[in-house]
Amino acid sequence: MLELERIHKYFGGLHAVNDVSFRVETGSIKAVIGPNGAGKTTLFNLIAGNLAPSSGVIRFVGREIQGMKPHRIAALGMARTFQNIKLFHGMTALESVMVGRHVRSRAGFLAGMLHLPSTWREERQIRDRAMELLELLEIAEFAHVEATSLAFGQQRCVEMARALAMEPRLLLLDEPAAGLNIYETAEVARLITRIRDMGITVLLVEHDMSLVMDISDEIVVLSFGEKIAEDVPRAIQQNPEVIRIYLGEDEEAA
Repeated sequence: MLELERIHKYFGGLHAVNDVSFRVETGSIKAVIGPNGAGKTTLFNLIAGNLAPSSGVIRFVGREIQGMKPHRIAALGMARTFQNIKLFHGMTALESVMVGRHVRSRAGFLAGMLHLPSTWREERQIRDRAMELLELLEIAEFAHVEATSLAFGQQRCVEMARALAMEPRLLLLDEPAAGLNIYETAEVARLITRIRDMGITVLLVEHDMSLVMDISDEIVVLSFGEKIAEDVPRAIQQNPEVIRIYLGEDEEAA
């Protein structure tokens, strides 16, 4: 589904991502973890097209996408959420999800101006699908409430529903449990698993280790922009270098 080959990213003299390579297999949940400043969000921005790599190749469904604009990558079937929730003010939860669905719409500006019957049919279909996604994420009761007025966990679900409305092949989740309590984090874990079961491949960045270990098929560990480990959760938990990075201990002490 996704392949990174020797990705580098420089910001002036700072080497934010240094020679990172890995693959995300179709139908899997893969996590990227690491301490603050490890380069995780930079890596996400490179994959999604918000940044262009200094060198290296990124392939999505067999196509090179490095340097491609975010909207073009999205049209290929990649969607993402953000660490800091980004919802439009003044829009209901339903309208916010409908925005994501419009990337798959066919009606153009002229058809909308002319109020053609086909445009209204498509708009109803978009609304119906958005409502289905709110029901899937169990927040349909808030469909007509302004999205930014909802509780933090509910806003996170709206953002995830908006991403799913794009019908992605690959969903990038940037710290989906950030700011959530234990109960909400467990709900997010359940939702991510359901999304994978829908046939959507998931790549996530997350600090909550219990969430990562519970749902991930594979984990990539970054430190100072470099990949130091890549393996299944159990092996990552027992990796001496990972333990040293997270606990700040020598391998002997760990």
